[in-house]
Amino acid sequence: MSGYITKLDKNVKREKVNFKNRYGLKVVADVYYLADSNLNEPRPALIVGAPYGGVKEQGPCVYANELAKKGYIVLTFDQSFMGESAGMPRHVSSPDIFVENFSACVDFLGLQKYVDREKIGVIGICGSGGFALSAAQCDTRIKAVATASMYDMSKACRLNMNKKQLQAEKERLSLQRWEDAKNGYPEFIPAFPDHPLDKVPTSLTEPTAEWFRFYAIKRGFHKNARGAFTTTSNLAMLNFRLLDYIDEISPRPILFIVGDRAHSKFFSEEAYEKAKSPKELYVVKDAEHIDLYDRTDRIPFEKIDNFFKKALKV
Repeated sequence: MSGYITKLDKNVKREKVNFKNRYGLKVVADVYYLADSNLNEPRPALIVGAPYGGVKEQGPCVYANELAKKGYIVLTFDQSFMGESAGMPRHVSSPDIFVENFSACVDFLGLQKYVDREKIGVIGICGSGGFALSAAQCDTRIKAVATASMYDMSKACRLNMNKKQLQAEKERLSLQRWEDAKNGYPEFIPAFPDHPLDKVPTSLTEPTAEWFRFYAIKRGFHKNARGAFTTTSNLAMLNFRLLDYIDEISPRPILFIVGDRAHSKFFSEEAYEKAKSPKELYVVKDAEHIDLYDRTDRIPFEKIDNFFKKALKV
């Protein structure tokens, strides 16, 4: 499977492509489509963004495999500084660039003869949910957005900290910049091992254990997804607000999908309240956060298909 966590369906083709974002950084992506598609005929297209710290060979390939079978052109990609995409130093997190890359994907798709540029939607998994919504706030070419287990990373980095704790965190990260400058490279401390574990360590508490249940074992392990970013990347997240203008996506529709047992459920609920119609919050029964990454018995693909067919007027 060459690092992909699911086998490519025999009726689906996958091709590697690359293009540049507005910063000139090369973005590496996969395009999925039905093997018998007429590529001279414009089709609706979907962009699938990976969970924060994830790569296209993980959750996005599961979504692309299923949705390509339903007739969509599906593009998955690695964020800048991640996976096969360009950007140095590696593992830097930039909210601005991560949002921009969704629009760069739209740029690419809109120039392909097999894509109807008036029918492009976006799916954001976990942290990409926040980035996808943020992109749609200003990029009107994105006609509809669906999120799965959405995380607002600009809010997540401030969670559960009072003013004193927040100030201490800013101080710690600010002082780390001097260390990075002295060393000539930013500190990077991976969250997950460099090889898949046989089982999750029993000493771990939630939600760390949940992350390990996907990223650290064979289920979702990938060598390019070590589950962390450079330490000082959080300074950018602390100074960025992804969803301040979510109400401006309307009248384009938003579908929030969340598991009933997801520790992150409140992110989708809060974003749903702030968004304007048309919008829907769809709760998947018996599903934790990571189940919407790869579990085809939990991810509501029929719901997603119907949402985009209506939104994109397919």
